Amino acid sequence: MNKIATLFLLLTHCFIFSQAGIEQDPTFNIKTISFRVNGNNVIPFFKLGETFELSFDDLYGDEADYYYTITQYNYDWSAPSDLGKVEYLNGMDNQRIITYENSFNTLQLYSHYRQVFPNRFNQITKSGNYLISILNDEGEIVFSRKIIIYEEQVAVAMLVRRARDFESLDGKQNIEMTINYGDKVLQNPIQNVKVTLFQNGNWKNSISNVKPQYTLGSELIYRYNKETQFWGGNEAYSIDNKIIRTTNNTVSQVTSGDNIYNTYLYVNTPRKNHPYTYFPDINGNFFIQNANTSNSQIEADYSWVYFALNTPNLLDKNIYVVGMFNNYALTDEYKLEFDKNSGLYEKAILLKQGFTNYQYVITDKFGKIDYENAIDGNFFQTENNYTAIVYYRGNNDRYDRVIGIANTNSEVIRN
Repeated sequence: MNKIATLFLLLTHCFIFSQAGIEQDPTFNIKTISFRVNGNNVIPFFKLGETFELSFDDLYGDEADYYYTITQYNYDWSAPSDLGKVEYLNGMDNQRIITYENSFNTLQLYSHYRQVFPNRFNQITKSGNYLISILNDEGEIVFSRKIIIYEEQVAVAMLVRRARDFESLDGKQNIEMTINYGDKVLQNPIQNVKVTLFQNGNWKNSISNVKPQYTLGSELIYRYNKETQFWGGNEAYSIDNKIIRTTNNTVSQVTSGDNIYNTYLYVNTPRKNHPYTYFPDINGNFFIQNANTSNSQIEADYSWVYFALNTPNLLDKNIYVVGMFNNYALTDEYKLEFDKNSGLYEKAILLKQGFTNYQYVITDKFGKIDYENAIDGNFFQTENNYTAIVYYRGNNDRYDRVIGIANTNSEVIRN
């Protein structure tokens, strides 16, 4: 009986875990996962009915079969919604991705896959949170990505201010917001309306379940002091290897290795004790480009990019290289290692050529990110993009709709 009870608990735990909307990092052969609109890499927030594309590379280059599934989740991603798939999907998923090409004239062989949504097989019919999972021909998940489908039912206004508490005045940015729902009927909005805030589209430091502070007529007011604060961080570093064999102000050296190029970046030094200096970045984003070709998606090459950070050994801390290029993943593939001989934290990462933003983050041994003691400091002047996603679930509704979205930038920060 004890063995049966233990087995039941294990199966229950596995079932519950599998139901949570958790992004699965890709297997080692899958690279350059990107959501694109009109050819540009974007944060995956899409208007209901808008056309977008998911693309990725398989370094095996063997034209393997991949399939995708689409699952709707509740606002906090803790479980799938109560809707059946036929209620939010017109058509059927679990379709094979049939659009792919092999790389052309590259040292690194790869197959490039593209899947457009909506398509002739299925269309998402309701707003909300969705998890797109890519599976191999054995039904195993290769990777999964979150997306948000929104409607524009309410007007949302956002404002970025400096923090009001003295201890974080110079390092944090605070979001104030107003939602105007006009003559739209919202049942018990204080409880049924929830907001998630994003900084540069990063799921790792998003602030969820933000409820209205109070109402004023048909407006929901959010003027918190601490609940909606983000650490400002610093401007991202950049890699520019659109011309893969040349050096520039981001690449110090290029060598030809074993059938692939090696791209050595300049050594980075922590900036947290230096005055804030503005220089343009693309807020963690990336774009793929080979300056000498016409179709970069299959003609851009891969290279080993060598990162180096000159900072003392942090002993019980870990340092990772992150950005939209790797979905801010905290995995061993992107963890720097301390070299006692050079005195540097170093890592070689296989990246597709183009223009890539990256940052360094510190975590403790449990994987918790230490934003306060960031390698490059926190400055209220840092230019960041902010997005607010507005969820609503009426008293008798069976899923969380996304009824509004707003974007703003901290360039217009106010005191």
